Amino acid sequence: MGELLEKAEIALLELTQKHITNQNEHRATIHQWINAIAYDHELYAAEAGVTKDDVIKVLTKNNLYKTRSAFRKKLAQETNITPKNKTTFTFIDLFAGIGGMRLGFQEHGGLCVFSSEYEKNAQDTYLQNHGEIPFGDITEIAAEDIPEHDVLIAGFPCQPFSHAGLKLGIEDTRGTLFYDIARIMQAKRPKFALLENVRGLISHEKGATLKVILKTLTDIGYKCNISAEIIRNGSAKEIQEEAKKMVLRSTDFGVPQNRQRIYIILWRDIAISKFNYPTPSMLPTRVGDILEESSQVSKKYTISNKLWAGHKRRKRENKLNGKGFGYSLVNEESPYTNTISARYYKDGSEVLIDQKNLNPRKITPREAANLQGFPHNFILSASDVQAYKQFGNSVTVPVISALAKEIKKPLEDA
Repeated sequence: MGELLEKAEIALLELTQKHITNQNEHRATIHQWINAIAYDHELYAAEAGVTKDDVIKVLTKNNLYKTRSAFRKKLAQETNITPKNKTTFTFIDLFAGIGGMRLGFQEHGGLCVFSSEYEKNAQDTYLQNHGEIPFGDITEIAAEDIPEHDVLIAGFPCQPFSHAGLKLGIEDTRGTLFYDIARIMQAKRPKFALLENVRGLISHEKGATLKVILKTLTDIGYKCNISAEIIRNGSAKEIQEEAKKMVLRSTDFGVPQNRQRIYIILWRDIAISKFNYPTPSMLPTRVGDILEESSQVSKKYTISNKLWAGHKRRKRENKLNGKGFGYSLVNEESPYTNTISARYYKDGSEVLIDQKNLNPRKITPREAANLQGFPHNFILSASDVQAYKQFGNSVTVPVISALAKEIKKPLEDA
C-alpha cells in the first residue's frame, strides 16, 4: 500500500467513524472515498451525510490534496493497475476475489466504484494490485450505501435454495449469497449485470437453482437471452438447454485452459432484444505460451517420487473403477490444460508439466496467473498456497474482457 493511502487512513479515520457504524468497514470506506475523489465518482454511504467536500477538506488540512488531477496522479503512481484515462461507464465488483473481472472491464473503459470480497488473503492481493481494499461481508452492506453504477459484476457461489415453490419472489433466495446480488440489483437498478458461475450451475438441483435465479431477476425487471415465458412457465430442461448457450470456454479466447463457465448477462432499460455473446477467436492455443523459462523454475515445483507414484497408482485404480481420469500430464506443445481449481495447491494433479528425465512438475503461481490471462505485472500473493487458491477461484480475464466489450456497446447507445 502506498504512502497516500497510509496517510489518508489516519487523516480520515475520525470522519469515517462519524458516518460509518460498522468498524470492520472503516478502512474499505476510506479507500473507496479516496478513489471517489481521485476518479470523481459517488462516495460510499453518501446518504449518511458525508460529502466530497468534507473528505477534501480533511485531506487538504493534512497536506494530501491540492487539485483533483494532482491527487489522481499521485494515487495512480501508487496503484499497480489503474483504470483507463478515459472511463465511459461504472461498475461494482461483488465476490471480487483478486479482481479478475475488474481487469476485464477496466480494459474497456469501466470504472470500479465499489468492491466486496470476504476472504482476507484475496483482499490483500486485491489491495496490492487495485489500490483499495474491498469491503467484506456483503450481507452487512446496505444497498442504499452502494454508489450508483451501470454494471454489476459477480462471480457468486452455487448454493441451493430452501424454498421450492417460487411463490415469494426475491424472498425465495434469502439465506443465500445470491439474495444479496438480487437485493442490490432491485435497489440500484444497474443497466447490466454479469453473473459468472461454474458450468454445473445448469444442472444443479436438476435445474431448479438456475430457474430460481432467472425467475427472481426477471420478476424485478431484468431480461436475458432466455425468454420470460420460458423462465416462468417452461420446464427446467428447457431452461437448461437455453442456458448452455451462455457457456464460454477459455480455449476459445486464446487461453490454453479447458475452462468452461456460464456467464449470465442481464439487462434493463436498454433497447436490445438479445445480448450478443462474443464470437470465439478460435485461434490455436499452446501450453508452452504460458510457461516460464525452465531454467527460471525452482526445483521445488517438481513433484516427489512418492507423490508421482501415488498419482500413477490412483490413475490406474480410477481407470479400472471407472471413477475418473486421475492426473493430467501436458507438455509445451499440448493445446491446453485441464481446468485449474482452488485445490491445485494440494497435489497439482489437474495440471502437471512433463519434464525430460525428471518427475513432472506443478505449474508455478506465475504460470497459474498466465493460465487465467492475468497481466504479467499482476502482483502475486507471497504464499504459493494462497496464489493457487486465488487463481483457481478466479476468472479467465480475456473471456471477461470480450464480454465487457459487448456490454459496452449498448451502454454507449443508451
